[in-house]
Amino acid sequence: MRHGSGNTIRRSRRWALAVVALLAAAALTLLGGCTSGIAGDKGTLKVGVRADIIGFGYLNEKTGKYYGLEIDIATEMASRMGYGDVEFVTVTPDDRKEMLSEGKVDALVACYSIADSRKKNFDFSPAYYNNSVVMVVQNSSLIDQLSGLKGGTIGTMAGANTAPMLAQKMADEGFSDGVVRSANEDNTDVRFDNYHLLQYASYQELSDALEEGLVDGMALDGAIAKTYMNDERHTLDDFSIDPQEYGVATQKDSDLSEPVATAIQSMLDDGTIDQLIDKWD
Repeated sequence: MRHGSGNTIRRSRRWALAVVALLAAAALTLLGGCTSGIAGDKGTLKVGVRADIIGFGYLNEKTGKYYGLEIDIATEMASRMGYGDVEFVTVTPDDRKEMLSEGKVDALVACYSIADSRKKNFDFSPAYYNNSVVMVVQNSSLIDQLSGLKGGTIGTMAGANTAPMLAQKMADEGFSDGVVRSANEDNTDVRFDNYHLLQYASYQELSDALEEGLVDGMALDGAIAKTYMNDERHTLDDFSIDPQEYGVATQKDSDLSEPVATAIQSMLDDGTIDQLIDKWD
């Protein structure tokens, strides 16, 4: 009887040890799951992107999919940060600041140039693309130099930083004295001494305004201008505002700022950014 009891006790101990081993294994599995979460299961990163710029961020309405350099950059960035998925949200120059400030997107990869004025409100990754502002005119205007726009109307995109940069450029070049003669409340209609500035809500509207003769020239990022160029338009050789550096924007001092910067820098260091630029150039 006592011998049988000893066997029972030993079996009970073995059973208990087996249970402990199983629990330990389960714990390791859970820990392993947490580790893989760091590597690729953080969930979904919501990224604000453009939907109207071919080669950078373009939404194919038939397929519902986004394509372009910035789409690929955002996807790779999210992967390196440990996110399993990316949700793309269309933003425009007019609403992207509010979308990021209000947390409707986690980051902006949306042709958003790095500027000191923007750094007051947002953090930026290292620049992933360098660009210049160009001036586009219709061939029929017979304008080949910036001086041909004196007394004319120049259009820019509302919400972009092109307008203030243009005003400074015109003053530096002696094209204008830089003094505003009149302006409406939202500064979309501003008159200087030698030119009239109009700002439009979308690049398509800006392009249409040039086509219809409502503006004599349109100033915009060269990378964006490619979308709206055709055989009836050309850029002015004697006009350029350099440089425009695109970076990924995040909320100021957010937990995402450093991981985003690290991911983009790693993509620059290992040549991924250059490969993607070549792909979409």
